[in-house]
Amino acid sequence: MAVRKLSLSEFDAIDYDLIAIHTSLENYRLAYFINQKLPILLSKSSDVVEFKTIKGTASFSKFSYEVEETDEKWTLIENKDDLLELQINTASDLFSEKKERITTNVYFLPELKMVNYFLKIENTFSTIYEVVSIINLIPQISTAYVVEVENLKSKNNLIF
Repeated sequence: MAVRKLSLSEFDAIDYDLIAIHTSLENYRLAYFINQKLPILLSKSSDVVEFKTIKGTASFSKFSYEVEETDEKWTLIENKDDLLELQINTASDLFSEKKERITTNVYFLPELKMVNYFLKIENTFSTIYEVVSIINLIPQISTAYVVEVENLKSKNNLIF
């Protein structure tokens, strides 16, 4: 009987492309402009990507588009979430218990804090650099570029 060994590197293969997008647009407006320029139809996904942190649970909204025949998937996800935390300030006098609101920023990919959104493309037939050049034609986008996923420490966050 033959024994087959699997190595973990077989499951670690990266089979998607990642585009970083710098813009001040809201997520729904960015999805609208991308839908106008590219032959896709991004729509708001009902599920969100959640991470548990020390401060609480961060949730990142996403827009997605899938073609079932070719198994092509496009996902637009925001990079930053603001966690609101209530802290009780205990002062020295009896009647001055006060609650303060503290906002903490949590990033989807902490190595790229300046990026506003990521566009993850799986199983596409178009070249990634054509997609980037089309996205850069949108006037409201400052810049878009391809991210080398192999160099990211938190690339496991992209598995959703």
